[in-house]
Amino acid sequence: MKEKKLKNLQTTLRNNFKKKGVKMIAPETVFFSKDTKIGKKVVIEPYVVISKNVKIGNNVTILSFSHLEGVSIENNVSIGPYARVRPGTFIKSGSKIGNFVEVKKSTIGKNSKVNHLSYIGDTTIGKNVNIGAGTITCNYDGVKKNKTKIKDKVFIGSNSSLVAPITINENSVVGAGSIVTKNISK
Repeated sequence: MKEKKLKNLQTTLRNNFKKKGVKMIAPETVFFSKDTKIGKKVVIEPYVVISKNVKIGNNVTILSFSHLEGVSIENNVSIGPYARVRPGTFIKSGSKIGNFVEVKKSTIGKNSKVNHLSYIGDTTIGKNVNIGAGTITCNYDGVKKNKTKIKDKVFIGSNSSLVAPITINENSVVGAGSIVTKNISK
């Protein structure tokens, strides 16, 4: 009986979002929470899970096999495929979270990109930042979580490890394969 109620709830949620203009490529594979809020001109590809406390703006695309929970997404954002966006995350307008990217308790600034194979946790990213493939924020020291701050117009090369607590100031460039343990000032 419980399974049937859940199935009926998902059908109702999907139909409500379709009526509001949300385009789902394979609706039967998309799952919503009762508190999900979605704007206009949103496209959701197959096999997406939207858990509790998710707010999605306008002109957003969520690509296949992505999982969102506790995230606020502004307008003109692309997420996925295979992205995991965890609680406490804010994604600002024009940003992109790419394939095999995990973001937790972080702010991704306007027009910033975390394109692929990266982990961003306990981080504030400014505007117009590019995070290279394979970049990770090393935010846990075994005792507590530490913060990473990446200011505006920073370029992080591929396969970089940013060891928190750390600040990377405006217009900085981090070379590919770097392990950064000290603040970078321009």
